Formats: sequence, structure tokens, C-alpha cells
Amino acid sequence: MERASKIASLPQTYLYPLSPQERTILGKPIQELVQDVHKQVASPVDILRTYAKVTLKAHEKTNCATEILFPEAEDWVRSEINLKGPLAGIPVSLKDSIQVKGFDISVGFSCNTGKPYAEDGPMVKLLKEAGAVPFVKTNLPTTLLSFESTNDVWGRCTNPHNSNYSPGGSTGGESALLAFGGSRIGIGSDVAGSVRVPAHFSGCYSIRCSTGRWPKMGMNTSMPGQEAIPSVFSPMARTLNDLTYFTRSIIQTKPWRLDYTVHPLEWRDNVETEYKEKKTLRIGVLRTDGVVDPSPACARALDQVASALAAEGHEVRDVQPPSPYEALYLASQLLLSDGGDTFMSFFRTGEWNDPGAKQMIYYMQLPRPVKYLYYLWVRYIKRDDMWAGLLRDWHPKSALEYWQLAGKREAFKANFFQWWNDEAKVDVIIAPPNATPAVPHDGMHDAVSSCGYTFMFNLV
Repeated sequence: MERASKIASLPQTYLYPLSPQERTILGKPIQELVQDVHKQVASPVDILRTYAKVTLKAHEKTNCATEILFPEAEDWVRSEINLKGPLAGIPVSLKDSIQVKGFDISVGFSCNTGKPYAEDGPMVKLLKEAGAVPFVKTNLPTTLLSFESTNDVWGRCTNPHNSNYSPGGSTGGESALLAFGGSRIGIGSDVAGSVRVPAHFSGCYSIRCSTGRWPKMGMNTSMPGQEAIPSVFSPMARTLNDLTYFTRSIIQTKPWRLDYTVHPLEWRDNVETEYKEKKTLRIGVLRTDGVVDPSPACARALDQVASALAAEGHEVRDVQPPSPYEALYLASQLLLSDGGDTFMSFFRTGEWNDPGAKQMIYYMQLPRPVKYLYYLWVRYIKRDDMWAGLLRDWHPKSALEYWQLAGKREAFKANFFQWWNDEAKVDVIIAPPNATPAVPHDGMHDAVSSCGYTFMFNLV
């Protein structure tokens, strides 16, 4: 296998144990490392090799890596990367779906292998311009519609804390690598929770950027053309401090210069300062989406956060946004309005599919009379009105049906906007990142409807 061969052929320096100097590098936040590179106290190649060593250990434990970029990254440091930039010398890991010259974007589909890209995508160009060093690509699920990260090309990625569990998805390789310590900064994508849930499952930080705030061109996906629920690319990090510094640094490079999808909106220092200086925040707590109640562990974590904020003097109260169930219904119907045909078109015969995505396609392809009988059984025999409601219209949409759903989506967003301004009147909402903690492998078969806590915010 090409990945194993490349790892085996790495220079011996990547296989030596960590030195005391390298352990010091691992302990520094990224702005300190940047300062060291600017002052020529630290070598970018030494920083790269340090994180590469830990990445190899992380990969050995979790199978988190797809493409190994270490030798090429050393060349880029010497010839392409701006070592005077705000991210000088910082290794950055990338979800497999991001375009890097000389490498495939398989997205876990075998049909995409053996097709290396001739140039970097805008995201990688921005990183190099800012001084960052792309050094590894990471694992994901084929459909990008799962909180697991498994595919036939690269295999199953596991949770760094317990190998029997998922690290999350669809940016699961990133979360496994970050939580293990093989990277400080990574970039993933999110259409229904795909950076937030991995951060939750594995134990790191992420932010789902607003639509148009972060570059998204030069990527590959399982559903090209799907814009009903826009996917966004977003940063992930080991620490909140690193996440803040990295996000600010990228926005300050004015990414709209290279990517037309990014709004030309400067980083607003005054807004950051305003919220830092606020003594009392108005915090709304969303305890449940009313579809899948959070597990005891997730509910307890949320309660501990709410209690800690209240003890700090913040105004904390429970809130209930306009129907989260309606949001889940609209978002799921819109996201798969093509019946799943687009992502299924990339599968070759016999290629493995995620259990959650497979279940969705199974219901989608049932003959409508059979599906209606099943709907009646779920609603009136099992007495599960919510699951029945999600299934009833679970079929490919005509243009008319799609436009009607899009109209309902806009009405929901307007309603949510009015609720936020006129009723909630909060600065921030805290909520469970997911109904469950990390799921066991193949657990998405039973947990596929647990994504409402993140999916709702993609809809609005």
C-alpha cells in the first residue's frame, strides 16, 4: 500500500525518539512557535519533524492519516512558504478532502485514487502564504454524512482514548490526530456537525464558521452541487488559545483574495474586544432538541458548564428555540433531496458504506406504498411520531418539492431570527454538541437522528 510504503521510506530522523528540545516544542502554543521562527530561535523543519513523529504514533494507534506529506513539506519550507507570516513554521493537518498539489483527494472513494492535483487549492495557498506548513491529510467517511470515519481506501479511524469507539466524523481523522497530540491545528468541513461532533467525541476544540467566512474552494466532496444546506470548512485545534489565534490569522490574510466564496469582511477587533470586556453575558441553555434527549453524560456536562457560568455571575437561563424537530426535518429532507444519488454514484460495486448513510439510502429506495405502510406501523404501532414524520416524505424530491422545502427553510430562518432578537435576547446559546458521547463503531445505524443539536445551526 502506498501510504505504508511512504511511511517505511521516511528518513531515519522521523523514527528517532523525541528529544528534550522536541518535547519543549510540543508544549508551546502556536504564537510562541511563530515568534521563535521569526527570531530564528526555532527551525520550521525541526517543528515539522517533531509533530510528524507524534503523527506517526497517532496513526499507528488510530489510523488517522491518509496522505503523508512530510518530505514534500520540508521542500515547501525551503522554497514556497512565507516564514515571515503570522503562522510561520506551524504544521497544519488537513482533512482528506482538501486539495494539495501532487496528491489525490480520494474522500475515501476508490474511484478518486490515482488522480493527483496539479496545483494547491486556495486554502493551501493561503496557509503557505501565511507561513503554515501543510504536513498530513486525515481520515473521513466516504459519504461525509457520518459521525464515524471509515472507508475502504484508508480503513477505519478509531478514537485515541478507546479504540472500540469512533473519533467522530466526518472530520474524525483530524480530531483523533489533534487529541493524540500529533497536530496543534487542523482544518475540516461541516454540513451537519462534522467538526463539532469530532471535537466532542475525541476531546479538542473547533468552531463551525459562518457560511462565507472561511475558504471552501479547492476541495472535493461526496455531494458536489449540494447547496441547500451549505457545507463550510472550519478550523480545529488542541486548545482554545490556538483556535483563536489561527482563526484570526487566517481571516487577517483576507482570504477573499483567493476564494470568491469568502465574504470580504475584515477581522473586527472591536467586536472581539467588546465581548472580552463584557462582565455579564446573557447565556441561553438548550437542554434538549425534543427529538433525542442528551445522554446522562452529555446532559451532566452541559449542566456543569451552565452552573460554572452562573457562579461567575453570568445571566443563565433555559431557552427553547423554534421547533428543533422542524429544523431536523427540513435540513434532512433538503440535504438528501436528490435521494442520495449523488454520493452513491461514487461507490464501486461492493464498496463499504457507513451504516447510518446505508440506512438512509435503504429507506429512500423503498417503494412508496411499502414506505407508507412502514410509516403507519412506526406512527401508530410503535407510537414514534417523530421518526414517522421524518420517514413519511423520505424520497427524492421533484424541483417543485425542492422549491417548497427551500421556502419553508427561509420561513424557519426568519422565525428563528425573530425569536433570537425579540424573545431569547441572549448573547450565546450553549447546547449539547450531540445527543450521545462517542459511539461504538457502526453505531451510526442507531444514532443517525442524534445530529439535531448541530444540524439546526447549519440550517439557520
